Amino acid sequence: MNKLLATLIATLFAGAAFAQTPAAVPAPAAAVTAATPAVVKAEAKADKSVAAAVKSEAKVDAKADAKVDKAEVKAAEKKSAAKTTAAERKAKAQAQVGKADADDKIKAVAKAEKVEAKADAKADKAGVKADAKTDTVKVQSVADKAAANIETGAVKADAKADVKAVIGK
Repeated sequence: MNKLLATLIATLFAGAAFAQTPAAVPAPAAAVTAATPAVVKAEAKADKSVAAAVKSEAKVDAKADAKVDKAEVKAAEKKSAAKTTAAERKAKAQAQVGKADADDKIKAVAKAEKVEAKADAKADKAGVKADAKTDTVKVQSVADKAAANIETGAVKADAKADVKAVIGK
């Protein structure tokens, strides 16, 4: 235990001593590249093209998000309309059951159940189709965003290469 305590204390003092020593100062970076007017002009042009590419990418992202939102709203409307139509058909079938004579009541109930099942199936099918369209729009949106991101990366790389070419002259 004493050895452990002594080691910890020695480590503490050694760490404090190393923390007090000044760090080595690297050579100034200004000596590496000189800012000539051509370099400054190339960097400004590069910054301008990168800014335009980033702005374009943001615009594409916004459009893609708007398309997705619009598709989701449209899908919700289609699902709602399908459910409403199904409810109307069910109500109509139940009304027919209420109007049926006592002798035809069983047939009317069976027919109403059949109509209700078909109405539910049709509403579910409409919901699936609406979701499928929304998913297609989402996939296209992701693809558009990725393409815009790649384009921005290419512009950044071109700008960097142009600046390096000017510096190399």
